[in-house]
Amino acid sequence: MSDEPKGRVVIVDDDAAGRLAMARALERVGFDVKAYADGMAALAWLREHPDVELIVTDLKMPGIDGIEVLRRAREIIPDVGLLMVTAFASVDSAVEAMKVGSADYLEKPLNIEALRSRARNLVEKGQQSRELRQLRDVLSTVDREGAFEGMVGRAPAMLELYRKIGHVARVRSPVLILGESGSGKELVARAIHRRSARARETFLPLDCTSIPPELLESELFGHERGAFTGAQARKPGKLELAHRGTLFLDEIGDMRPDLQSKLLRAIESQSFMRVGGTEQLHVDVRILAATNRDLARMAETGEFRQDLYYRLAVVTLRVPALRERVEDIPVLATWFLERFAAENRRKAPRLTPEAVRLLESAAWPGNVRELRNLMESLVILHEGEEIGPHHLPDDLRTAAAASAAAAGTQVATGLAGRTMEEIEREAILQSLERTGGNRTQAAEMLGIGLRTLQRKLKQYRQEGYPVGDGE
Repeated sequence: MSDEPKGRVVIVDDDAAGRLAMARALERVGFDVKAYADGMAALAWLREHPDVELIVTDLKMPGIDGIEVLRRAREIIPDVGLLMVTAFASVDSAVEAMKVGSADYLEKPLNIEALRSRARNLVEKGQQSRELRQLRDVLSTVDREGAFEGMVGRAPAMLELYRKIGHVARVRSPVLILGESGSGKELVARAIHRRSARARETFLPLDCTSIPPELLESELFGHERGAFTGAQARKPGKLELAHRGTLFLDEIGDMRPDLQSKLLRAIESQSFMRVGGTEQLHVDVRILAATNRDLARMAETGEFRQDLYYRLAVVTLRVPALRERVEDIPVLATWFLERFAAENRRKAPRLTPEAVRLLESAAWPGNVRELRNLMESLVILHEGEEIGPHHLPDDLRTAAAASAAAAGTQVATGLAGRTMEEIEREAILQSLERTGGNRTQAAEMLGIGLRTLQRKLKQYRQEGYPVGDGE
């Protein structure tokens, strides 16, 4: 699926034949078109749908004319493209159109190819302008505060994610957020909501894995009194509670198939019934969904409904894993240290360069959440002013040393394709060989504790590897 929504165009023309002809001409080349005979009706719709990229309006109309439509449309959507069409061409009207920002002007009878060409150009120009403005806004925000909507990082992948968040926040379409566990998918969902027209309304998260499957339907749709054992009163569901706001469905890939079908119908119709109910409830809710699973593959194999997948994946955002933005690790670690130190009314400890290098070389399977938890632990347990390598967990130091050894000896020792456990074992055995079997020196070389090394050697001996006798 494309990451970019299709261009949406609003046509305003009191002439029914001309309005229909323009709408059909643009729809046939891929535009999403809404057409109105009355300027006030079009403007009312625009206020509820700020994801429009082009306004095409006639000049002479009853009520408010095309000039006023353009002026008010630009107030609602400052960067919307504007195109005036009229059978009453004049220098004066063209000048007025330019004053309110109309970038183009076409005379009736319209040349269909000219209309399509001008529409494409205006939409593309507007998209490029918005992307540049969004990127400037992102860079300005990140440079000034060191964070973007609660997310910390300046890596190129993160800056691109911030830009896309700003772009998709403007539209109403569902968004599918992909990323590993702990990478920050809910933060992305909250950022989209806060930057959308729904920011003042409710943001409701629902973790599809934290609720037993038999209760998830009730959590999502609500239930009536007596719908099942224990249902002693009517209870509204998350869809109902999120009316006019945003519902975030975390780990959507774990939702059972029958519930997927009901969710699809609710998204398509913006309506549903409570469990045990007979009343059709109508809601205006934007759906954001997230998963750490390969939902596209699951849809292909039948593990997830294809129609629901395609509905959710109208817009797809991918959150990079922490190992894919290593340059952000020192910034994140320092940010967490300062945050937790402030919360605990303590002075934030400083990471030594050696500790930073170890953090950068770690695998971080738990991503930002794992780093966050480690920094919180260090603030609580460490009383000094500096955090060095010896203050970091043994497992992290061992894995980091193994990774470094693998990077340095991969060609010579043929480590490519081995598991992390194999790489770790090779690093430990090589260190022992280089130190003549001196375990204390080997532990220092690896940056791990002597007890950790002894425990590893005992494990290798039990597995049948020749590592010598004793502890």
